Amino acid sequence: MPSPYSAARRFTVAFTFAPASDRLPLTELTIARPDDWHVHLRDGAALPHTCADVARCFARAIVMPNLNPPVVTVAHAAAYRERILTAMHRLSLRFEPLMTLYLTDATTAAEIQLAASADFVHAVKLYPAGATTNSSAGVARLERIFPALAAMEAADLPLLIHGEVTDQDIDIFDRERVFIDRHLAPMIQRFPRLRIVLEHITTREAVAFVRSAGERVAATITAHHLLLNRNDMLAGGIRPHYYCLPIVKRRAHQQALLEAATSGHPRFFLGTDSAPHRTGNKETRCGCAGVYTAHAAIELYAEVFEAAGALHRLEDFAARFGADFYRLPHANGRITLRRQRWQVAERLPLGDDFLTPLRAGETVAWQVVAAHA
Repeated sequence: MPSPYSAARRFTVAFTFAPASDRLPLTELTIARPDDWHVHLRDGAALPHTCADVARCFARAIVMPNLNPPVVTVAHAAAYRERILTAMHRLSLRFEPLMTLYLTDATTAAEIQLAASADFVHAVKLYPAGATTNSSAGVARLERIFPALAAMEAADLPLLIHGEVTDQDIDIFDRERVFIDRHLAPMIQRFPRLRIVLEHITTREAVAFVRSAGERVAATITAHHLLLNRNDMLAGGIRPHYYCLPIVKRRAHQQALLEAATSGHPRFFLGTDSAPHRTGNKETRCGCAGVYTAHAAIELYAEVFEAAGALHRLEDFAARFGADFYRLPHANGRITLRRQRWQVAERLPLGDDFLTPLRAGETVAWQVVAAHA
């Protein structure tokens, strides 16, 4: 039976800046193999399924540490990485998991120094306590993590931020903006040499902040925040599979994200924030936050960039800018996409259960047809 949250839905990508052109549209595009600078793989029985979707086209992926319990030490990260590699080996999959630590009020400078010396740990993630899935162990008071941040600044280890306040008196649509004003701007003044990625940005204020903040501050942008605004989630009925945190915003904010992603600015790059949840946990009285896009991630970005007349900028956004910011070499290999419509499955396996992916039962305009070494 078709999902009531997918059939006959139209995505409101509000482009107003695509240049006119009399050239025939591209039907095939080959780009350097991209990287995903923000993804959730989960653990255990889910790993074969999430890893297979990531390995389909991505060379590397920054793996989020918000497991239950979270990945708070280098030893935890090493063990989690081994579980990922084991799942990939069994299925003959290839991509490099880039591990992160989960920052807590108790994270020590010594643990940060150990992380900086481990070649498989590439960043530390700040979740404000209670901000999103499995964030209850996150940071409650920023001043408690200042010693860890100072150690990260000294070691040049990037800080990844879920940039929202969690105060109940702050409107959910304003929480990113308030976090930037109240916490991020002062943090950058206190730690000016700290490299920071503001994750999955959703507002024009975040875009403006990153543009003005200098070379040590960057942002990831998701496909679903480029494709959706709050009307898609709320108008005509609530669609739980569009619910994510940070929540999708007004069309004006969506437009700002579109302009940033397709602008060629080197400090905006691809991070899917693909987050698998069982369908039953989404379609419930109090559904969880997260959108699953790993099954069609680069194809969805291609739709966005094509609509903007910016397919020539997709390769930099997807395969170069993130690696440059993380000071890693560009990945080897290439992928080829073809403009041919294909239908997304109504549901995908997730361990012993299933999930509902973005565009379930609908079509995607582009498809990866080849991967080259």
